[in-house]
Amino acid sequence: MDDQSSPYPKDSYHSGNICPGVDSSTTSVHVTALDGIVNVNSLFTVAVFVGLSLATPNQRSLENRVSCDAGNDVAKNLLVFEVVSFSFFLFSSLVAQGLKLAINLLNSKDVDEVFRAHINLKVLRFGMMGSALGSVLGCVFLVLSMIDVIQIRLGLLSCGSNSTVHSVTVLVLLVSSALLVYISTVFYAFLH
Repeated sequence: MDDQSSPYPKDSYHSGNICPGVDSSTTSVHVTALDGIVNVNSLFTVAVFVGLSLATPNQRSLENRVSCDAGNDVAKNLLVFEVVSFSFFLFSSLVAQGLKLAINLLNSKDVDEVFRAHINLKVLRFGMMGSALGSVLGCVFLVLSMIDVIQIRLGLLSCGSNSTVHSVTVLVLLVSSALLVYISTVFYAFLH
């Protein structure tokens, strides 16, 4: 029987597919998407630690009015939001890394491979959705923590300082619109 007449592709056993109907170019796209999630989460994690290092309790704001200085409650909120944000980014990155590991093991070409991962498309899709959700929630808490950093450095929002209000407004508008695009894209990819 020659290769042309065979109903199955040559080396179909070694194709490395996650499940039937998913080709290796699709898994390459998944790995690239997961790499992107991990890389972005790493950058956001750095922002978490920068936010923590820039804001200390009982720090005077640049507004130069004692009534505009943030109290310990804002500093506590900052710490809580930073830790929660870090937790979501870490969750998202670990899920993405686990999925990448499974895909890479599946795509291994070695026949004698002792360890083989078995993952189906539903697990991959829900894992990617969970990772994306972790990133979105991490961003939400990062924005909340950045609002606290702005209040500590520039003065409380309740004081009505132009710099504080403008900074918070720009931060919330830009990040919210970017998250809306990200969430829409993730749902579109999940449903199609």
